[in-house]
Amino acid sequence: MKKYLQIVTVLSLVCCSTLSAQEVSPITFHESHEVKKRSAPYSDVVQAGNLFFLAGQIGMDHKTRTMVEAGIRTETEQAIKNIQAVLEHHGLKLDNVVKCTVILSSMDDFSAFNEVYSKYFTKKPARTTFAASGLARNAKVEIDVIAVKN
Repeated sequence: MKKYLQIVTVLSLVCCSTLSAQEVSPITFHESHEVKKRSAPYSDVVQAGNLFFLAGQIGMDHKTRTMVEAGIRTETEQAIKNIQAVLEHHGLKLDNVVKCTVILSSMDDFSAFNEVYSKYFTKKPARTTFAASGLARNAKVEIDVIAVKN
């Protein structure tokens, strides 16, 4: 029983100190670095302490506001370049990414997607991948990430 109480006490202290640390971290809803995206109904990045939560990126060329040439490889590469641009705007790199969520329009594209993805995410962040129909702009892939600023 004494050992059980010690464990509960330690867990309570850890929980309370973690909760306390999270409570003092400000939450910042950053304005987009892309002028044309500033009127969007979402933030490109929400920062909570040293965590950066990026909105999903698709294979859109933000200079022309058009989708890149159709195909999973080109769309994946452009989506990752878009992620890099957002990260760089906040002093981060792909190596700061700790979690990716990937939505493919078809799991048939999984292998081709991985070929491109693995060239950029060499640190191998945690990842969830699934398929869903009806992505924005009829995209074949959408990727969102969580990054940590050290």
